[in-house]
Amino acid sequence: MNPEKPLDVYLGLDVGSVSTKLAALDQDGGLLASLYSRTQGHPIAAIQKGLAEIRDRLPAGAAIRGVGTTGSARELAGVIVGADIVKNEITSQAVAALRHVPEARTIIEIGGQDSKIIILRDGVVVDFGMNTVCAAGTGSFLDHQALRLKMEIGEFGPRALRSRNPVRIAGRCTVFAESDMIHKQQMGHPVEDILYGLCQALVRNYLNNIGSGKEIRPPVVFQGGVAFNQGMVRALRESLETEIIVPPHHEVMGAIGAALIGLENARAAGNGTRFLGFGVVGKHYEAASFECPHCANHCEIARISSEGTSLACWGGRCDRWN
Repeated sequence: MNPEKPLDVYLGLDVGSVSTKLAALDQDGGLLASLYSRTQGHPIAAIQKGLAEIRDRLPAGAAIRGVGTTGSARELAGVIVGADIVKNEITSQAVAALRHVPEARTIIEIGGQDSKIIILRDGVVVDFGMNTVCAAGTGSFLDHQALRLKMEIGEFGPRALRSRNPVRIAGRCTVFAESDMIHKQQMGHPVEDILYGLCQALVRNYLNNIGSGKEIRPPVVFQGGVAFNQGMVRALRESLETEIIVPPHHEVMGAIGAALIGLENARAAGNGTRFLGFGVVGKHYEAASFECPHCANHCEIARISSEGTSLACWGGRCDRWN
């Protein structure tokens, strides 16, 4: 009897400062397994833990045929797992969105630490904007406010939806927003009205900053962990006066996009994968950085090593260390 043909799997990793996401797709792009976890300041450990968990969720006989990485730590993740292709977050988010909503023309992505807007026309990215400086409106800020109000983050959205008279919150800065929320509480406004007022403020901040000058056309797709918050979905819908599409698995769309890119790359290249195997889960890695002395730029170079051997360097303006 011939052994059963192994199941071809394509893996995507989206590693950011707040969260680490993994997605495993079959050869048709269908989602086999996904994982969303906190990075907690230790991206290497988060990558290894994620690989171990996704391995256990894959069907028996699964064989990794292609790997893509994305996110702010995409280079690091690529070295650890042996990625076939490393892509930026804009491309990965767009590829995943178009897979689920082929006619999408605007992508709003709000994650744990940053926010993005991606403008699409005829399936092509024509413009984008990112905010990586101010945390107002991101998942970490909403987590903090939920904690301050002594509620689980999962309660935030449903309670915000119960608001009937939302109060106006100053949302241009996290410090001002929090101060204004405390002031409104002291005035006796219901928590529900304060929560939805905060959602409205954060949407105003997003549209006035990241969305400024962008031609936001429907269909509008809302991705990222913050899309779990139905208060934010409602506030976006009311501000833009259009339906907001929240795709399935919106919190891992970056990883899905990276996996789709890995799948297409494998089909185009046809020369196997560089994936190092799930054995990397048990390896010890060391991450460090140094300042390159070779020119006036003094670039900060990131380096990852294992067992005393330098595996890769990146981060310079030239290719000296690549």
